[in-house]
Amino acid sequence: MLNPRGTRPVVHPTKNLRLAEPSAAPRAPTITAMPRLLTLLLVSLSSFLGADVVTLAATNLSVGYYSKTCPDAELVVRGAIQAAMAREPRSGASVMRLQFHDCFVNGCDASVLLDATPNMPGEKQALSNINSLRSFEVIDEAKAALEHKCPGVVSCADIIVMAARDAVVLSGGPEWDVRLGREDSLTASQEDSNDIMPSPRANATSLISLFSQFNLTPVDLVALSGSHSIGRGRCFSIVFRLYNQSGTGRPDPNMDPEYREKLDELCPIGGDGNVTGGLDATPTVFDNQYFQDLVELRGFLNSDQTLYSGCERTKQVVEKFSKDQGAFFRAFVDGMIRMGELQSERRGEIRRNCRVVNAALSEF
Repeated sequence: MLNPRGTRPVVHPTKNLRLAEPSAAPRAPTITAMPRLLTLLLVSLSSFLGADVVTLAATNLSVGYYSKTCPDAELVVRGAIQAAMAREPRSGASVMRLQFHDCFVNGCDASVLLDATPNMPGEKQALSNINSLRSFEVIDEAKAALEHKCPGVVSCADIIVMAARDAVVLSGGPEWDVRLGREDSLTASQEDSNDIMPSPRANATSLISLFSQFNLTPVDLVALSGSHSIGRGRCFSIVFRLYNQSGTGRPDPNMDPEYREKLDELCPIGGDGNVTGGLDATPTVFDNQYFQDLVELRGFLNSDQTLYSGCERTKQVVEKFSKDQGAFFRAFVDGMIRMGELQSERRGEIRRNCRVVNAALSEF
């Protein structure tokens, strides 16, 4: 997030962090998880010592937040996600990814949805997002339906969190209660997104380090990586594994030979980098097949296979989840809830259009 002087803020790890107050609203008999206190550690230091200070804190989120102001909010969002997945099954995975790419960059504030302006490069054009993130129009559809029903009430940031949960449920995964009450940011930071979001080439050590910055453990890392139980990946993201792993001029040795031959056919040298393959053997079903594939050395992305082949701590968790789908579901829900608690302390707004701040709309 850029301050008025154009410098990046320093994020303080523990100042003003608190848990949201529990909601008194009744809970459905679903998988639940008590959120732990989330701290966001320093994302970067040295060159930003003169920047303004920004802290991150959990806002007063609660289950049933819109029960009086927009009681059908969750039903409206689920209907939009269901319709989108009926048109294009891949949209479920795309919508779910939005929560990761939003919350890890300055908190869950829908900054990832903002279109770029002449004065603000958007996060959509960040290296990890361009030609990768999609289904923004699905969030637009949900927002339009909510604005028709209860204008100016439901934030785009909350829509992302609801939509991610719904995409999991509609793909056969677990149900859980979402804590709502977020505000939408007034700006976005392509620079922060480039600095924070991991590459498909990332190894387990770097991923553990990244997640630890958000007080997320190696178990959280493995569980949340299970989001790749649904979705597809591009050949562009794996050609190095097939033909030049770590600059060796050879394929990744941590890959089943038959699976490598299959990927060689899908992604030949000089082929179309935008061709896609399933991230696991059941790319439209949210299950633990992803972990079974990793154990069999059939992970699509290097950043996935490294969780089994590159680190003993994460390998043990992968093995557990490959045998126990219930354990995976519980850990995944816990991680999604706690990741959703990452919030910027800066005040925001309830955008009328998720792609632009309200002040820009008033200019027309």
